[in-house]
Amino acid sequence: MGCGRVGSTLAQTIESRGHSVAIIDQNPDAFRRLPSSFSGQKVTGVGFDRDTLMQAGIEDTYAFAAVSDGDNSNVLAARVARETYGVDNVVARIYDPQRAEIYQRLGIPTVATVSWTADQVLRRMLPLGATDEYRDPSGQVRLAQVGYHSGWTGRTVRRIESSTGARVAFVSRYTEGILATPDTVLQENDVLHVLMRSDDAAAVERILAHAPGPEGD
Repeated sequence: MGCGRVGSTLAQTIESRGHSVAIIDQNPDAFRRLPSSFSGQKVTGVGFDRDTLMQAGIEDTYAFAAVSDGDNSNVLAARVARETYGVDNVVARIYDPQRAEIYQRLGIPTVATVSWTADQVLRRMLPLGATDEYRDPSGQVRLAQVGYHSGWTGRTVRRIESSTGARVAFVSRYTEGILATPDTVLQENDVLHVLMRSDDAAAVERILAHAPGPEGD
């Protein structure tokens, strides 16, 4: 929702990764920001209006980003996408960083414009995979933000480490960083930061991209 500079960039980036995209804006002139090569759906309307969302294909949607220029509209649209249509991966752009934590408590991942980048929103929309945060000079060890299947929520760091062979360095929870212990339990919307050997990265990503087995922690 929102075809400004941010929304148009996201739409093009997501489409370039092989996903189908629908983009919503109240102003049809906003779609001029999209290149002629953009093949996604362009929907004129209000992003939290159910008819508009249905036209955009909300019932068969993997992820939804509300990046218009209105905080309230973004949060409302994100909540409708999640609570009415069951979209798991949603993110709302917030202009007022002091309000971001309040919206987080409503279960809507938010990104304040003071720290906003398209990459941060993409991590929340398409969370599977890893994004490097640090590599040692030899390139053999890396610290990365790693996406995970929702089935890992409620599991302990001990279970994650025993399953992957990697180390959980810390967890970002809302606006705070938490140093992980073996008994730390992964909560919904936590961001996982993992230390691992570079050669093992693909295997770690693959394990975390699937739900854990039935074994107990």
